[in-house]
Amino acid sequence: MSMDIDMSRRNKAPRPLTDSERARLDEFADSIHYSASKYEYRHVQLPKQMLKAIPKDYHDTSKGTLKLLWEEEWRAIGITQSLGWEHYEVHEPEPHILLFKYGDTPHLVQPSGAGKPRLTRLIFQAPPGLPTSAVSPSMRSDLE
Repeated sequence: MSMDIDMSRRNKAPRPLTDSERARLDEFADSIHYSASKYEYRHVQLPKQMLKAIPKDYHDTSKGTLKLLWEEEWRAIGITQSLGWEHYEVHEPEPHILLFKYGDTPHLVQPSGAGKPRLTRLIFQAPPGLPTSAVSPSMRSDLE
């Protein structure tokens, strides 16, 4: 999923971390999460010292920040989020803050039984004609 991302700011292809590179990385904090009409946004704050442990080919030396990371790369450094998030920018004054966006805001749906509405997002589209027997029992009621 490409959301108007400047591809020249990425590695040509994702480069996984080696085991020794992964061992040097620290924990990070998910600091800010908000949404607008078209996108959901998340700012992930890495410990400043962690930038030094991230491989040099993940860095954009002309800007002094990380490159825009492929999903495989940001997952490799330990960032975990649901599918569909895109690393779209780095906050240059604070290069340890990575900005992510999600292409669709979640939709408010009313559960089939009594209860409060909940936020959900479509993760995949089932192929046409998929028999409901191929879907887990807990999800079948959503399809019927």
